[in-house]
Amino acid sequence: MSAPGIVPGGRIGPNAILQLVPVLENAAGPEATAHVLAMAGVIALPDPDAGLVDEAPAARLHQAMRAELPNVAPALAREAGRRTGDYILGRRIPRPARGLLRLLPARLSAPLLARAVARHAWTFCGSGGFRLASTWPVAFEIDDNPVVRGERSDVPLCDWHAAVFERLFSALCGGGWHCREVACCAQGAPACRFELRRSVSPRPPSP
Repeated sequence: MSAPGIVPGGRIGPNAILQLVPVLENAAGPEATAHVLAMAGVIALPDPDAGLVDEAPAARLHQAMRAELPNVAPALAREAGRRTGDYILGRRIPRPARGLLRLLPARLSAPLLARAVARHAWTFCGSGGFRLASTWPVAFEIDDNPVVRGERSDVPLCDWHAAVFERLFSALCGGGWHCREVACCAQGAPACRFELRRSVSPRPPSP
């Protein structure tokens, strides 16, 4: 039987689990991690090369972490998101594409990367509905986001997603990118909305 709010058959990338578990172990220790995994019903870790996995255990893991470790859950989710971004950079984006994006000014590279993210959105939005809301400034929306489906919160909860986006854009479209979730399904919004902005420090004056 599926947990409340979980859509049977939804699929998501294994990094939603694989990058979070070592972060949990480093921060909370093996016993607390085993407890959170048991709460989520994660019996065995997925094979990183096996393709998409059932989204239900991944969603339950993130939700169990937020329930058991509410004070540190945002930071842990962000670290897992950064690691997921590193995995994508190293394993999923061809080197020529990485090189081209880094050569272009952000005004050109960011829309290109945003469209690439939209084409591969199934890896992180599962059964949710992804929309590229704007290419400049960059904004993404995920309707019915499975990672927070059924939860209620006064603040946005999708730190993992925000960190993935922030890491990719900072690595490929120049430094200084920040991703903020400005609306969340857990708050009752129709979609989780992520907005990316770049803050570039002014050059120091010439001596």
